[in-house]
Amino acid sequence: MIGTPLIRWNWIGDHLHEIRIALVQHLALTFIAVGVGFVISALLAAIAIRLRFSYQTVNAITGILYAIPSLALFILLTPIFGLTALTAEIALVSYTLQILFRSIVAGIEGVPASVRESAQAMGYTRRQQLWRVEVPIGLPVIVTGLRIATVTTVGLVPIAAILGSDQGGLGRFIFDGLDRGFNTPILVGAVLTVFLAVVLDVLLVRMQRVLTPWLRHSRAS
Repeated sequence: MIGTPLIRWNWIGDHLHEIRIALVQHLALTFIAVGVGFVISALLAAIAIRLRFSYQTVNAITGILYAIPSLALFILLTPIFGLTALTAEIALVSYTLQILFRSIVAGIEGVPASVRESAQAMGYTRRQQLWRVEVPIGLPVIVTGLRIATVTTVGLVPIAAILGSDQGGLGRFIFDGLDRGFNTPILVGAVLTVFLAVVLDVLLVRMQRVLTPWLRHSRAS
């Protein structure tokens, strides 16, 4: 409608409490999904690295889960788990698995053989070699996968709003605005979702720099 403002700032002021609640819920859904997904992916990666023949099977299964359209997966899970946060989390976790699994395997297997041989020559056990050598060296690749999984999850959380206003974080505003043809909540939900994704990505980049100081020194030299 001509003359209608794109954003009604008074609406935002009146709904700051609801926006804060939705933002916290969005973060919680994201952290739980990525955290659980990382643990599962790490276990799957450990199996795939130890049992090489299992890699293709795990990669195929996680790839199928990743390929299912998000809206369809939420709907398929609803008759089993209901309109609950568990339904949202199962769907969100499933989309992190292939990204994290492949990045962890790539990070560990990307360690040069000469480095492994040097660690063995120094008397490192297999566990010491993994945690003191392979994980630190593979950390940049692993964190890259973590960044992709986190940003992807932040973008998928709003779709969970189809399960109910208590399940979709900032998506509740997007769906509410679409239902009413009201631009302000749509923009609030969309802009804050993008902002959240950018902030979390920047934080993960900084975390990687803190955990891999030798990379900064090598670039500086």
